[in-house]
Amino acid sequence: MNFTGLIIGAATFLCIGVFHPLVIKAEYHFGTGCWWAFLLLGLICIAGSLAVANAIASTLLGVVAFSSLWSILELFKQRERVAKGWFPANPKRQKRQ
Repeated sequence: MNFTGLIIGAATFLCIGVFHPLVIKAEYHFGTGCWWAFLLLGLICIAGSLAVANAIASTLLGVVAFSSLWSILELFKQRERVAKGWFPANPKRQKRQ
C-alpha cells in the first residue's frame, strides 16, 4: 500500500487549517504590515522544496510555501472583513495599515 497521497492530503489539510487562524491573528496584532513575513516564509519554503530530494518533504514544503504566499492575499482580505465588521478590530492599534 502507498500512503504518500494520504500523507500529503492530510498535511495539506492541516497546513490550510493552521494558516487560516494565523492570518486572522496576524492581521489583528500587526495589521497588513506583516505581509513580508509570509513572503519570506514562502520563498524559504520554495527554496527548500527545490533543494530537498525526498518527494514527500519537497511536496509538503511546496504546500507550506504556496499557503504562505496565498496568506498575503488573505491578509489584505482580512483587513476588509474587519472593516466590514465581520471580525473584531484591535482596539490597541489606532492606525489601520
